[in-house]
Amino acid sequence: MNLLAVAGEPLILVMGVSGAGKSTIGTLLAARLSVAFADADAFHPAENIRKMSAGVPLTDADRWPWLDAIGAWIDAQAVAGAGGVVACSALRRVYRARLLAARPAVRLLYLWGEPALIAARQAARPGHFMPPSLMASQFATLEPPEPAEQAISLSVAATPAAIVAAALAALRTETG
Repeated sequence: MNLLAVAGEPLILVMGVSGAGKSTIGTLLAARLSVAFADADAFHPAENIRKMSAGVPLTDADRWPWLDAIGAWIDAQAVAGAGGVVACSALRRVYRARLLAARPAVRLLYLWGEPALIAARQAARPGHFMPPSLMASQFATLEPPEPAEQAISLSVAATPAAIVAAALAALRTETG
């Protein structure tokens, strides 16, 4: 399915390592845009969650069905003309290519930060299935977006409100 445009409703993929604030920023951004929000964590099969909870990094074979489920959500939002924001780590270029290749209307928002800041935020997040012990593997896997990916890159050192304001300003600049 080639989704060239959605009648003015944005489709945004918020990416970054665990603890970068994807869910927080995605939720706030979706509310400001009056579109649906989805957290990619909700698309993981039980086996993926079990592995991560046990401190076992996922393999690409674990990720493909998960990424396809996220892509299906994006497609459903686009077909409905509803737009949407999805928070997904999408750490490697091949993962982003799988999510975005046939979806050129989707904008990529990259949340980045220093490992110490991200680790502190992740450690302060009680009850999440992604243990802090996997933080090193997140940064080792991360392939920051290249210029060709046209990502909006925002530091997570700012407050959530400031990050969302910067994201909205960048989106407005792009759309005129």
